[in-house]
Amino acid sequence: MTEMLFQTEPVRQSRPIERLVAGQATTDGAGVNLIRVLTQPLQQRLDPFLMLDAFGSDDPDDYIAGFPDHPHRGFETVTYMIAGRMLHRDSVGHEGLIETGGVQWMTAGSGLVHSEIPQQAQGRMEGFQLWLNLPAREKMIPPWYRNFTASELPRFQTDAGVAVTVIAGATHGVTGAVTRETTAPLFLDLHLPAGTRFEQALPIEQNAFIYVYRGAVDVAGQAVPSRRMAILANDADADGVVLETADEARALLIAGHPLREPIAQHGPFVMNTMQEIQQAVRDYSAGRLA
Repeated sequence: MTEMLFQTEPVRQSRPIERLVAGQATTDGAGVNLIRVLTQPLQQRLDPFLMLDAFGSDDPDDYIAGFPDHPHRGFETVTYMIAGRMLHRDSVGHEGLIETGGVQWMTAGSGLVHSEIPQQAQGRMEGFQLWLNLPAREKMIPPWYRNFTASELPRFQTDAGVAVTVIAGATHGVTGAVTRETTAPLFLDLHLPAGTRFEQALPIEQNAFIYVYRGAVDVAGQAVPSRRMAILANDADADGVVLETADEARALLIAGHPLREPIAQHGPFVMNTMQEIQQAVRDYSAGRLA
């Protein structure tokens, strides 16, 4: 998509940083090494977001086995590839190749079984997977899937030269690849040249965080180094967030409207009660997921 030039979105006062989070090194799938940035203890604080994984390595041993068949129910997954190629297949019949700069958005809903397998034997594999909760009334909707190539994602450039990819939500008059009415997720990838700033208005009721994956940024006078998540305070006096950088930096800005519903999670199933989790396990064991 052709990049357009837009003025900044004025913010009178930036939200401050509530705390910085380093994330936890772990493995998932068939042994993929990654950093779990948004962990289960933060789910209520960052409602409606359930998890953020960051993966990135030049060593095929860190990623080559991928994520063989596994189930999901009750939420959405958003996979954003910074570098590399990953093939998605699921039990509903969807198949798609996520390549550099692309996004896979999957609504697990009532449940499916899928796999995510790297389509490279060498080189860099880097990206993120975000889990977005579904409201109780939508947890059993039919599964849905959409693959977006890099060229299909809306992009624009601010007058300061900040390049913005709009994966979800709307910003500066640009609507992202996906919108959701209830959770209203905002998912931006920001590329900030040296000496620039980016302003984003945020409703006070939305929970929001930043993840810096190149360089460092400043928010309300506090530095956020690379590979750190900054949880933004829900400050009643703030009307948005301002990111500034002395040197080139790249960061994700993610925000959404909280569901304020109970969260019950057992591995790949996220429901509202343990009874619903037990039913999900029974359905998967009996082969009843789509």
